[in-house]
Amino acid sequence: MWRKRLVIPFVFLLLIGIVSCQKKAEVKGVNLKINFSEENLTDNLITDMQYTWTTDDNFAKFTQDLNIYVHFWHGENLIFQDDHFPPVPTSQWESGKEYVYSRRIYIPSFIDEFDPEFKGEETLKLQIGFYSPYDRTGESMQEVYSQKLKVTPPPLDTPEIIYEEGWYDLEEDPQSYLKQWRWTTKEARCIIDNPHRGALLVIRGGVNLEALPEQKVIFKINDQVLDEFIPEESHFERSYNIKKEMLGDKDEFVLTIATDKTFIPAQVIPNSQDKRELGLQISFVYFR
Repeated sequence: MWRKRLVIPFVFLLLIGIVSCQKKAEVKGVNLKINFSEENLTDNLITDMQYTWTTDDNFAKFTQDLNIYVHFWHGENLIFQDDHFPPVPTSQWESGKEYVYSRRIYIPSFIDEFDPEFKGEETLKLQIGFYSPYDRTGESMQEVYSQKLKVTPPPLDTPEIIYEEGWYDLEEDPQSYLKQWRWTTKEARCIIDNPHRGALLVIRGGVNLEALPEQKVIFKINDQVLDEFIPEESHFERSYNIKKEMLGDKDEFVLTIATDKTFIPAQVIPNSQDKRELGLQISFVYFR
């Protein structure tokens, strides 16, 4: 059996914030307020991050569409980031306006609770600003927002995920979309602690469209089908609000990730020596 605390960057959409922090902008005429949907931030947490950008009379119109960098630092280490283009391109921003949108982020596991120096919480430094998508030197970066965030370990009742049957070893490629993943066989199982309450389930993965066009993905909880779909793109991300009734009365439940087709790379990819039977790439399973 394989036990894993997830450490994979994660990106999504939408919600309303509770924690609010604001700093004076360093870019002329632009201010930013950040809200998080969770009142208490922990590691191994999905939370929705709301951006409220405001421009005043001192705003000097941007001449190009700028990227927004969003960096979370733990000491000297960049734990994760969520760089993005805002929904309204910056070249279209005007003075005296407000631009609001949300993105869902994943705070990976980084806290060592067994460290003798651990005092019950850690600090992440959040830095946000603009940069040109054409700049590879970092010289165009302009900071707008900087804030220290307190982060604690997850609650003791956070469900543990045990990757039981049907999983291959972890693979990594920093240049790929998924960054890291495990291939499944035709069917793979996770044993998950039953919290006896509703919880959020998120699964992120990929399929090989060239080897297996119209490959079906199937998710089950215990013996009940949660979802079936055929990905239109090579990567997918699915989010479900699971009601406690679906989890049953036992202290654990089974999450099954299955497919209707598999392939052997050595038979379909030139020069491949990989004789494994592969189903799906799964990079992220979150249940909390």
